[in-house]
Amino acid sequence: MATVVEQPQDASGPAQDTGTAEATASAEILAIRTRINEIDEAFIALWKERAALSQQVGVTRMASGGTRLVLSREREIMEKFRDALGPDGNQLALLILRAGRGPL
Repeated sequence: MATVVEQPQDASGPAQDTGTAEATASAEILAIRTRINEIDEAFIALWKERAALSQQVGVTRMASGGTRLVLSREREIMEKFRDALGPDGNQLALLILRAGRGPL
């Protein structure tokens, strides 16, 4: 069994952790999470607004004798999200479209 001998640290050695790094990290995480929460709230509000507008388009289109869906428009939206966000953008676009038009 080996014996560990601690060497005394001189002034050029590593600084001792006084706990301030952890407190700074906690404050930074709290600030970041606060901003995430703000973004989430904005995202939810925009999601609801977009869904309502999309439903309004569908009702107006059907009232004028059109179809409930315009597949070329849905493809356009899918492509936009996929191009901007990659494969996850495709999934997000599907959810957004469904929120506005309901299930097929």
